[in-house]
Amino acid sequence: MSETRVHLSKTEPAAYQALDAFARTVGDICAANGIDDRLKEIVMIHCSQLNGCSYCARLHVDRALKAGLDTDTITQIPVWRESGVFSDRERAALELAEAFTFISEDGVSDEVYDLVGSVFTEKEYAALSWACVSINAFNRIVIAGRYPVPPRTPQAQA
Repeated sequence: MSETRVHLSKTEPAAYQALDAFARTVGDICAANGIDDRLKEIVMIHCSQLNGCSYCARLHVDRALKAGLDTDTITQIPVWRESGVFSDRERAALELAEAFTFISEDGVSDEVYDLVGSVFTEKEYAALSWACVSINAFNRIVIAGRYPVPPRTPQAQA
């Protein structure tokens, strides 16, 4: 795509920096409330895949590898319902990620809310919800600006 787009992060960096600070706060909330990096990155990857955000998917796959996810688990994320590699917590988090990503369709249905609430504490639910809000915001910025996919880091290629 040769079309040049406005990059919100460059045109209005203060707003982007505030969103970045928000994302860091969300990371702190996740850590403080029992959501480890492995689970958080599964959610970040899935939301990014659902939104079609290749930039964020690449970034979070690299982070997931650093958090200890193996390649098989990462490749199973798009087909998690048919896969047997995910724990009940991971499956509930993936369900919540889909509800937040497609919030305009059904909101967070009572069925999803009850399922997720049966697996996570209120604090864990809140942390995962904020993680979904954060990554969906970044996905929209990156997709609208058509940010190019970053090259693989040498560690991620290993």
